Amino acid sequence: MSSAKLLASLNAHSERVWCVKWNRTGDVLASCGTDVSIKLWKKIDDSFECRSTLTDAHSRTVRSVSFSPCNRYLASTSFDGTAVVYELKDGDYEILNTLEGHENEVKCCAWSPSGQYLATCSRDKSVWIWELDEDEEFQVSSIVQAHSQDVKYVTWHPNEDLLVSCSYDDSIRFYRYDGDDWIVVQ
Repeated sequence: MSSAKLLASLNAHSERVWCVKWNRTGDVLASCGTDVSIKLWKKIDDSFECRSTLTDAHSRTVRSVSFSPCNRYLASTSFDGTAVVYELKDGDYEILNTLEGHENEVKCCAWSPSGQYLATCSRDKSVWIWELDEDEEFQVSSIVQAHSQDVKYVTWHPNEDLLVSCSYDDSIRFYRYDGDDWIVVQ
């Protein structure tokens, strides 16, 4: 059996780190945390360099980050009740949209494999599905309240627009677009 070897230790955050995610090509790692920042790390051989820090979008802990399938967008969620979408322009991520509507802390975000949808979930027991339109604006496609407690995590099937959520209510829910709205399918 082979053993794991520590390649690097990244210590740029000043407080608790909540989430790390690779971009789709595996050359940029985003981290976020209690210090209300997002760090973007560039992988160079077997080491990492902090290339930029995003600090202007949220007012409280940044809870999760997620890159879109094309790497053009980066989304973040926060205890301030918002999700923010950044767009890659000239090598830097800039704020494109602030998505508001959740009543409490937004715990997680995830892009659909098509990149057309962004899902967010919250302590307010809801899952929101946002749709990216042709003008690069995000519209609420659906608000699903299938859980009876905090929704902690959302993730998409890797090859189709099938969304899954999990909650403190001890359940896992599956959602699919039925041609009219997003519904719980199991």
